[in-house]
Amino acid sequence: MSASESPMTAIIQAIHVSKAYPTPRGALSALEDITMAVARGEFVCIVGPSGCGKSTLLRLLAGLLMPDRGQVYLQGRPLRGPSRTIGVVFQKANLMPWRTVFDNVLLPLQVQRIPPAEARARVEEVLRLVDLTAFAHSYPRELSGGMEQRVAIARALAHEPVILLLDEPFGALDALTREKLNLELMRIWEASHKTVVMVTHDIREAVFLADRVVVLTQRPGRVALELPVALPRPRTADVWYSDAFNRLAQQVRLAIR
Repeated sequence: MSASESPMTAIIQAIHVSKAYPTPRGALSALEDITMAVARGEFVCIVGPSGCGKSTLLRLLAGLLMPDRGQVYLQGRPLRGPSRTIGVVFQKANLMPWRTVFDNVLLPLQVQRIPPAEARARVEEVLRLVDLTAFAHSYPRELSGGMEQRVAIARALAHEPVILLLDEPFGALDALTREKLNLELMRIWEASHKTVVMVTHDIREAVFLADRVVVLTQRPGRVALELPVALPRPRTADVWYSDAFNRLAQQVRLAIR
């Protein structure tokens, strides 16, 4: 989707957004004049050098931070704070160790006072989606790191958000587990048809997953490149070894300064 689209045609959009943080030596500018838009059902990945403001941008899109200048719009309306239509998954799963997988996923539905029968049905549905039904009664200590992140994704999907925001959800995992979860996330996205915005520092992960890759510059982060990824879907592991994939990854790499 073009960054110039109006707020009414994008499901979520940042328009001329800037953000700085106070420090003892003055304001530290994290993002400067960011404009980007995401269409319904689109999968967008945000990449850039360390410290360029990727996670700050995701928190602005989530309504967890407010911009100093500019505005974020959600479904055509100014975003003034967190919204139940947005699900967020962070790098750390943050599961409650004394609750089972089922009860961890159930928790946000209990907080929202969803009727118990409906809540349990939703939990069962998302556990099937992330292929963890067999571990519903397991505790976090019994899970691998990759399984914990799948629980976190299930928890974020349970309250049926319109948009899923992912902040380096696989960043702490080893390379082989990460590749496996890339394939799992692709399967989940294709099954759920959610709009996804994902921050990652892994260029190959971004190109594999995304319909479009947004590259940020060094701090203060600005949009350096918006690259459409015209690789056919559904994508399998074979795409990692294709010339088209490697050309796209090289374009992203060259844009990161």
